[in-house]
Amino acid sequence: MKQLFFCGIILIITSCATEKPNFSPLSSSFYSDTKGSGSNNDTKNSVEISIKGNVNASEISNLIATFPNFKNTVLNNEIVTLKYSLQNYLYALDVSNPSGKKKAIRDFEKSYKKVQKLRQSLNGDDDEVLNRYLVRLKTNISAIEDYIKGN
Repeated sequence: MKQLFFCGIILIITSCATEKPNFSPLSSSFYSDTKGSGSNNDTKNSVEISIKGNVNASEISNLIATFPNFKNTVLNNEIVTLKYSLQNYLYALDVSNPSGKKKAIRDFEKSYKKVQKLRQSLNGDDDEVLNRYLVRLKTNISAIEDYIKGN
């Protein structure tokens, strides 16, 4: 009887489905904003809707979250500034703030140049990793800017 009860408890525990939480900074509002009522979507700015669903904005957000740390503390501090300016850029795009977007791009460019100077002190492997991240960030920002200018 105890074995049957124990097996029943095990069966109930293992059959319950769990869902993995999503911690992406852009995903919480994405579903409600894009899947809401049809009349609500028509009144929003078309650039705002396409930016929220934009793969490039998602990749920038993922790159911010997964950016590696290096042994150089000055470089790490500048990377924090770079990530902060990218978050401001994504936020300015989200709320359709052109002046905030310009300021965030300016801050990103300043930080980007400083990181480029500081990366000379890195070893070969770390330099390649950092270069990969920087290229992907710059490519995604360029793609978003080209898309906005096209609309």
